[in-house]
Amino acid sequence: QVQLQESGGGSVQAGGSLRLSCAASGDTASRKWMAWFRQAPGQEREGVAAIFIGTGITTYADSVKGRFTISPDDAKNTVSLQMNSLKPEDTAMYYCAADYRDGRVLLPTSYNSWGQGTQVTVSS
Repeated sequence: QVQLQESGGGSVQAGGSLRLSCAASGDTASRKWMAWFRQAPGQEREGVAAIFIGTGITTYADSVKGRFTISPDDAKNTVSLQMNSLKPEDTAMYYCAADYRDGRVLLPTSYNSWGQGTQVTVSS
Protein backbone atom coordinates (compact mmCIF):
# COMPACT_ATOMS: atom_id res chain seq x y z
CA GLN A 1 0.00 0.00 0.00
CA VAL A 2 1.04 3.59 -0.59
CA GLN A 3 1.36 6.17 2.17
CA LEU A 4 0.53 9.73 1.17
CA GLN A 5 1.27 13.10 2.75
CA GLU A 6 -0.13 16.36 1.43
CA SER A 7 1.38 19.81 1.94
CA GLY A 8 1.03 23.31 0.56
CA GLY A 9 -2.43 24.34 1.65
CA GLY A 10 -3.19 27.74 3.10
CA SER A 11 -5.27 30.88 2.79
CA VAL A 12 -5.30 33.09 -0.28
CA GLN A 13 -7.45 35.81 -1.78
CA ALA A 14 -9.57 35.17 -4.84
CA GLY A 15 -7.49 35.25 -7.98
CA GLY A 16 -4.42 33.98 -6.17
CA SER A 17 -2.48 30.75 -6.53
CA LEU A 18 -1.41 27.82 -4.40
CA ARG A 19 0.62 24.70 -5.11
CA LEU A 20 -0.19 21.48 -3.32
CA SER A 21 2.20 18.55 -3.12
CA CYS A 22 1.56 14.90 -2.37
CA ALA A 23 4.54 12.81 -1.26
CA ALA A 24 4.17 9.07 -1.77
CA SER A 25 6.05 6.37 0.11
CA GLY A 26 5.76 2.65 0.55
CA ASP A 27 4.68 0.55 -2.42
CA THR A 28 5.16 3.34 -4.94
CA ALA A 29 5.68 0.81 -7.73
CA SER A 30 1.95 0.18 -7.63
CA ARG A 31 1.16 3.78 -8.47
CA LYS A 32 -0.86 4.05 -11.65
CA TRP A 33 -3.52 6.71 -11.42
CA MET A 34 -3.05 9.31 -8.70
CA ALA A 35 -5.57 11.99 -8.03
CA TRP A 36 -6.55 15.03 -6.03
CA PHE A 37 -9.95 15.30 -4.43
CA ARG A 38 -11.58 17.97 -2.32
CA GLN A 39 -14.33 18.09 0.23
CA ALA A 40 -16.10 21.16 1.56
CA PRO A 41 -18.08 21.04 4.81
CA GLY A 42 -21.40 19.31 4.30
CA GLN A 43 -20.56 18.24 0.76
CA GLU A 44 -19.42 15.01 -0.84
CA ARG A 45 -15.82 14.41 -1.76
CA GLU A 46 -15.30 15.33 -5.40
CA GLY A 47 -12.56 14.55 -7.85
CA VAL A 48 -10.50 17.51 -9.01
CA ALA A 49 -7.70 16.10 -11.16
CA ALA A 50 -6.02 12.78 -11.90
CA ILE A 51 -2.86 11.69 -13.66
CA PHE A 52 -1.64 8.34 -14.99
CA ILE A 53 1.92 7.98 -13.74
CA GLY A 54 4.29 7.10 -16.55
CA THR A 55 2.29 8.39 -19.51
CA GLY A 56 1.28 11.71 -17.99
CA ILE A 57 -2.30 11.38 -19.16
CA THR A 58 -4.45 13.77 -17.13
CA THR A 59 -8.10 14.43 -16.54
CA TYR A 60 -9.80 17.32 -14.76
CA ALA A 61 -13.16 18.21 -13.32
CA ASP A 62 -14.93 20.79 -15.46
CA SER A 63 -14.92 23.24 -12.56
CA VAL A 64 -11.10 23.48 -12.54
CA LYS A 65 -10.16 23.03 -16.20
CA GLY A 66 -7.82 25.76 -17.36
CA ARG A 67 -7.05 26.80 -13.78
CA PHE A 68 -5.53 23.72 -12.12
CA THR A 69 -2.64 21.58 -13.35
CA ILE A 70 -1.65 18.19 -11.99
CA SER A 71 1.91 17.02 -12.56
CA PRO A 72 4.28 14.33 -11.31
CA ASP A 73 7.86 14.48 -10.08
CA ASP A 74 8.94 10.88 -10.41
CA ALA A 75 12.37 11.53 -8.91
CA LYS A 76 10.74 12.70 -5.70
CA ASN A 77 7.70 10.41 -5.81
CA THR A 78 5.44 13.42 -5.59
CA VAL A 79 2.41 14.66 -7.44
CA SER A 80 1.64 18.35 -7.39
CA LEU A 81 -1.49 20.37 -8.01
CA GLN A 82 -0.89 23.92 -9.22
CA MET A 83 -4.00 25.98 -8.57
CA ASN A 84 -4.34 29.37 -10.28
CA SER A 85 -7.16 31.91 -10.45
CA LEU A 86 -8.58 30.53 -7.22
CA LYS A 87 -12.21 31.21 -6.37
CA PRO A 88 -14.01 31.16 -3.01
CA GLU A 89 -15.84 28.02 -4.16
CA ASP A 90 -12.46 26.24 -4.31
CA THR A 91 -12.35 26.40 -0.51
CA ALA A 92 -12.16 22.83 0.80
CA MET A 93 -9.96 20.18 2.35
CA TYR A 94 -7.84 18.74 -0.45
CA TYR A 95 -6.85 15.06 -0.42
CA CYS A 96 -4.37 13.06 -2.42
CA ALA A 97 -5.37 9.54 -3.50
CA ALA A 98 -3.49 6.55 -4.90
CA ASP A 99 -3.70 2.75 -5.12
CA TYR A 100 -6.16 2.92 -7.98
CA ARG A 101 -8.24 -0.22 -8.33
CA ASP A 102 -10.88 0.36 -10.98
CA GLY A 103 -13.65 2.65 -12.03
CA ARG A 104 -13.74 6.25 -13.06
CA VAL A 105 -10.56 8.02 -12.01
CA LEU A 106 -12.33 11.01 -10.46
CA LEU A 107 -14.51 8.90 -8.18
CA PRO A 108 -13.27 8.46 -4.59
CA THR A 109 -14.35 4.81 -4.57
CA SER A 110 -11.70 4.09 -7.22
CA TYR A 111 -8.81 4.50 -4.74
CA ASN A 112 -7.59 2.57 -1.71
CA SER A 113 -5.04 4.98 -0.23
CA TRP A 114 -5.62 8.51 1.03
CA GLY A 115 -3.63 11.25 2.66
CA GLN A 116 -4.77 13.23 5.69
CA GLY A 117 -5.66 16.29 3.66
CA THR A 118 -4.56 19.91 3.50
CA GLN A 119 -6.89 22.89 3.91
CA VAL A 120 -7.31 25.46 1.16
CA THR A 121 -9.24 28.63 1.98
CA VAL A 122 -9.99 31.27 -0.66
CA SER A 123 -11.44 34.58 0.50
CA SER A 124 -13.36 37.01 -1.69
